[in-house]
Amino acid sequence: MIPLWVKIAAATWVAAWIPIYIVFYGWTDFLHLSDIAIGVTALGLWLESPMLLTSQAISTLMGETIWMVDVAWREATGHMLIPGVQYMWETKYPLWLRLMSFYHVALPIVLVWAVWRVGYDRRGLNLQAGITAAALVAGRMWGGTVHNINFAFRDPFFGLVWGPAPVHLFVMWVGGMLIGYLPTDWLLARLFTKPPAARA
Repeated sequence: MIPLWVKIAAATWVAAWIPIYIVFYGWTDFLHLSDIAIGVTALGLWLESPMLLTSQAISTLMGETIWMVDVAWREATGHMLIPGVQYMWETKYPLWLRLMSFYHVALPIVLVWAVWRVGYDRRGLNLQAGITAAALVAGRMWGGTVHNINFAFRDPFFGLVWGPAPVHLFVMWVGGMLIGYLPTDWLLARLFTKPPAARA
């Protein structure tokens, strides 16, 4: 269902991307949900797994759209809508490295195409809920307040801390589910068919 050349292209990207990002950004960068999505998507493409691909479609469609809007808004106005894309203008990083971040544009396109090929699996929502919970905890433990990975320290809209760490993480998780994942799951489930295994 997924052509071999797509699988090879995904594997090649991951093989180049991981060492480059470790050198320039450090290993904690891989705690971001968008970075986790790359690895899970590549694995999902190789395995032709509806559940893995569905989970990342749920995760990335709204998130990457917000990233694209924020980059365009920052370029047009000089201001960000949501903190998180400022690194695209930090000249301490080479331009070619910053341009690699346009995987945020390609990733949702690849995922929509892949889900169309292999089918939509409603189990992906539960999988992504678990991945997000783990990523929030990891971002809190190892990401540091400066980077605010996955908004584990401050929310993306108001920059607020919603109580002690467990409370804040729970609020971020619930917010992500209600604002991003559940509407995306509802939409994609109506656009794409379920794989045979998920219909049983």
